[in-house]
Amino acid sequence: MIFKAVKYFEKGFHAQGFAFGGEDGMEHFDNNVKYRASLQNYVIDTGDDVILVDTGLPKETPGAVWDGKAHSYMGRWIEDYVSALKTAGYEPSQVTKIILTHKHSDHSGEIRSFPNAKFYVNRVELETDEVKALKDHPGITPVDFTDGPYYNFTRSQIIAPGVRMIPAPGHTFGNSIIIAEDDGLFYMFHGDISYTDEAMYADRLSIVYDDIHLTRSTQNTIREFIRNHPTVYCGTHTPLGYENLEAKRVMDLDNPPQTIWPTEDYFVLDEGTGKYICSICGYVYDPAEHDGVAFEDLPDDWKCPRCRQSKEKFNKA
Repeated sequence: MIFKAVKYFEKGFHAQGFAFGGEDGMEHFDNNVKYRASLQNYVIDTGDDVILVDTGLPKETPGAVWDGKAHSYMGRWIEDYVSALKTAGYEPSQVTKIILTHKHSDHSGEIRSFPNAKFYVNRVELETDEVKALKDHPGITPVDFTDGPYYNFTRSQIIAPGVRMIPAPGHTFGNSIIIAEDDGLFYMFHGDISYTDEAMYADRLSIVYDDIHLTRSTQNTIREFIRNHPTVYCGTHTPLGYENLEAKRVMDLDNPPQTIWPTEDYFVLDEGTGKYICSICGYVYDPAEHDGVAFEDLPDDWKCPRCRQSKEKFNKA
């Protein structure tokens, strides 16, 4: 198999409380500690299929800027997702299958660019109103995980020889991971199980979840798998995802690698456009579409209409 990262955002960061504070609260961590962030999805080329794991943000999504306050900053566009796929060596017409880890638009935003592909998504993820674009897509195949257990995971779905989709609820109720076996290694493509590898090494959960108890159960199961199988851990929101992949670096939970810290050019302040973008799901708040109400003037208990996260999860656009 051939594995490639589709890299389209760079030079972002996550504060420690954002990445670690799901169970204990952000206030119990040092939010001056910030870990590198990025955005990338992945290609699995089996020789018979070109499979995408997720499809990136819609190309119309404005770039984010940092206001000096946000605890999670997605970073800056490198190029749009389809262009990044071409940079990785693949045309959209070559893609035969797409596995969506979950509904958020940084994982499903460009499904429109692959009209001939077959899309696999956990059926549970199609049960909410905000995924109408997914439910209406002609290529969507709801997954019920009927191919039995896979090691310590109780259910799985075979997508291609050596490639399995596995339910991993918590971040969203229909969240999933993908594991591909190749040459004695297990490549785990996990979406948002953790926002940075440091959290997995420390056995901490992020503050972004639909259900904290499911999130904890999923992490326990994943950590058990990693302890018993040589696993290359490939995430969406940290450059460690593609760095692990390119180095074929196996995760050793008892021996974390030395952290590479963000440099000064990550922390560039900007006034922005007046729009704000959710760092969790990519929803864009435009005052022009809300009777001119500035984002800053929204009530403190206002929630993202798409993923129900709080105002503090938004970045200036």
